[in-house]
Amino acid sequence: MKHRTKKIVLIFAVVILAAFAAAGIRRTPARTEPQSKAKATLSVTTIGPEKKIWPLQLVASGAIVAWQEAIIGAETGGLRITALYADVGTRVKQGQVLADLARESVQAELRRYEASLASARANLAQAKANADRARLVKDSGAISEQQFNEYLVAEQTAKANMDLAEAQLDVQKVVLSQTRIVAVDEGTITARSVVLGQVVASGMELFRLQRQDRLEWQAEVDANQLTMIKAGANAEVTLPSGKVLHGIVRLVAPTLSTATSRANVFVSLPGESGAKAGMFASGRIEPGRQTVLTVPESALVLRDGHSYLFEVNADNKVIRRTVTAGMHREGLVEIAGGLGEQARIVTAGGAFLADGDLVNVTKEDGNQVR
Repeated sequence: MKHRTKKIVLIFAVVILAAFAAAGIRRTPARTEPQSKAKATLSVTTIGPEKKIWPLQLVASGAIVAWQEAIIGAETGGLRITALYADVGTRVKQGQVLADLARESVQAELRRYEASLASARANLAQAKANADRARLVKDSGAISEQQFNEYLVAEQTAKANMDLAEAQLDVQKVVLSQTRIVAVDEGTITARSVVLGQVVASGMELFRLQRQDRLEWQAEVDANQLTMIKAGANAEVTLPSGKVLHGIVRLVAPTLSTATSRANVFVSLPGESGAKAGMFASGRIEPGRQTVLTVPESALVLRDGHSYLFEVNADNKVIRRTVTAGMHREGLVEIAGGLGEQARIVTAGGAFLADGDLVNVTKEDGNQVR
C-alpha cells in the first residue's frame, strides 16, 4: 500500500515539474532574427541642372518660294513664233534672246516708213527753199503778203510732216525690236506657254522667269511669334532630304491673315542650296537669346508620352519628377518646368528606376560617395 502511495506521489511531482518547465519556456522571449538591410537598386551618378544662354528658337513651317518671278510676254501681236531658244529649266542672262517672231511684215512696214520719211524730208527742203526766196524778195514788192505767208505755212507744214514720218519710223523700229523676245533679268525659266509656229497676241505670257535664282522660305507664324521676329534674324531650314540651310529673315509681314490668323515671314536662302521652289520645309527662327535650365539628354526618361527626371534626395532615394522638356542642343535638353535649380538628378539609367528606389550614388569618376 505504502509502495503504491509513493508511486502516485512521484508521478504527481513529475507532472508538476513538467508544467513548470513548459511555463518557463513560454515566458522566455523569442529571439528575433535581425532584419536584413535594404539593398540599393542601382549605382548612379548625379548632376545638377546648369544654366545656359541659348538662342531663342521659334518652330515654324512653310513653303519654299521664288524671291521674285518675272513674266516675259509679247509686246506686239499678230505675229507667229519662228524660233524658240529657251525651255523650262534653262538658265539665262539678262538680255538673252529667248524666242523670235516673224519679222518680214514688220520689216516691210519699216521700209515704207523710211520712204515716207525720205519724201517728207524732200518736201521740207523744197518748202524751205521757197520760203527763203520769199524772205529775200518780200521787201521788194515782188510778192504779195498773202503769197509770203503761204510759203511760210508750207515750210512749217513740211517740217511737221517730216517729224511725223520720223516718229512713225521710230515706232516701227520698236515693233521690229519686239520681234525678239529677250530675258528681262538673269535666272531660270520656270514656265513656257507657247510652241513653235504659234501666233501670239499682244500682252500674251510667253515665259516665266525665276529672278536671279533666289529662293525664300515663306514661314507661317502666329501672332505671338510675329511680335518677336525682326528682319535680320537667323534661321535654320530643314529640307525634305534632311539637309539644313542657314538663312536670314528678309521681311516680316506687317499683318496677319484674316482667314488663318497667321502671318508670313520671308527667309532668304543661300544660292546653290539644293532647295526647289514648291518644297515644303520646317525650320527654326532665332529672334534672340535666352537663359535656360539644362540637363544631359541621357537623364531624360520618356514614358507614356511624358518626360521624367529622377531626383536623388538626402536618403539616396529617387523621386520621379514630371518635367517639361524644351529645346535640344549639343547633347543637352532644356527643362522648361518641373525641376528646381538645386536638384541632384540621375544622369543615366533612369529607365531602370521607379519612384522611391534606393540607389548607390557615386561620383562622376565612379568612386562611392561617403
